[in-house]
Amino acid sequence: MQLKNANILVIDDDPDVLTALRIMLKSLVNKVVTEKNPNNITALLEQEKFDIIILDMNFNGVVNTGNEGIFWLHKIKQLDQKVEVILITAYADIDLAIRSLKKGASDFLIKPWKNQKMIEALTSLVEKKSVKPKLSRPTAAGNKIIGESEEMQLVFEKLKKVAPTDANVLILGENGTGKDLVARAIHDQSLRKNKPFVKVDVGALTESLFESELFGYKKGAFTDAREDRKGRFEAANGGTLFLDEIGNISLRQQARLLTVLQNRTITPLGSNESIAIDIRLICATNLELSDLADENTFRKDLIYRINTVDLMVPPLRERGTDITILSRYFTDIYAEKYFKGPFSFEKDFFSKLKSHSFPGNVRELQYVLERAVIMADDDTLTAEDLVFSGLEKSVESPNGIQETNLETVEKQTILKVIEKNKGNISKSAKELGITRAALYRRLNKYDL
Repeated sequence: MQLKNANILVIDDDPDVLTALRIMLKSLVNKVVTEKNPNNITALLEQEKFDIIILDMNFNGVVNTGNEGIFWLHKIKQLDQKVEVILITAYADIDLAIRSLKKGASDFLIKPWKNQKMIEALTSLVEKKSVKPKLSRPTAAGNKIIGESEEMQLVFEKLKKVAPTDANVLILGENGTGKDLVARAIHDQSLRKNKPFVKVDVGALTESLFESELFGYKKGAFTDAREDRKGRFEAANGGTLFLDEIGNISLRQQARLLTVLQNRTITPLGSNESIAIDIRLICATNLELSDLADENTFRKDLIYRINTVDLMVPPLRERGTDITILSRYFTDIYAEKYFKGPFSFEKDFFSKLKSHSFPGNVRELQYVLERAVIMADDDTLTAEDLVFSGLEKSVESPNGIQETNLETVEKQTILKVIEKNKGNISKSAKELGITRAALYRRLNKYDL
């Protein structure tokens, strides 16, 4: 990329600064957008892709600590990790410069700047963005946990506390929320991280396969047992065993599993010798803990064994701005995979995403964005590029109980109307009986 192809966003509450930069840059770059109010950053970044942002560090004109600039820098990086940010301030402070660079700023300039110095800084960053590693074709997307919402911060905090221990963990959450990624993160941050991590979808194992898969067998134990084979418990020895869909195993399988966890030994099929095992156990289920407490379907003594700590992964619809962050992340991954992009976004693109309930959670979002990237006709994604899967059922209130909290009712109503109108704000506002401005205020209020 050359400087003439770059899109630049300038954010400063001084109109003279905005005018000076606009005049200086308009003939040098592809596009210059100026903005006085930093509160509009989210809307601007959702609507358009910028290569570089020039950001003032002080906006209230009274206190000049630079903390506002650090705050908005953090916000920008949440929305777009790849954008380059140049911080500008009239108050030279070496400690402030160092702090801002550590927080992710690309450069730090003092007002009044020399035009040549600003142009050199911009050129350097554009050249830096042009030097890309050789493209590879990822075999899978979404191999790490991404989230800035309060709900995910609680998950990270709990994960940080439990990971270094050997406590058994039960991960709860709907299908598609990323329970397997959480299990892997627990292992990677544990003292067993250099030992095996073995995953088993126990819910898919038949009665006949359950014991042979988990505990192994000896040659001749049954017709097709032509050689000795280690089970998953033995394969995970010293490391972590992750049993996914634990809520779907039968009472007989539960009894067998409980015995192993109590004795910490396994006996392979066809053998009379017990083998000691040393594993850290992580289990996951899409059932609620109250459902597991029904002893007609799940043994309570086994729950206590596998649930030293339970960790709830929230559904995507409860994760606020994470939808925007994840959308940009997956779009970048699939753009690289299919040699397309980089993509920019129309505002209606994110409005439509946020109005969808995502019953399939992050897995559904990945599918939607991969399809959007593949089918896109150009490098700007709009609401029309989003096609939601008919495989997922809309989320309904549990037990058919109607929500009575006024704010929740209003939020759900807005989401339904916007989804019905395919992200069209004007139509949605008209149907709701409010102005566009009033609808935007409510969208901001509920972080939609």
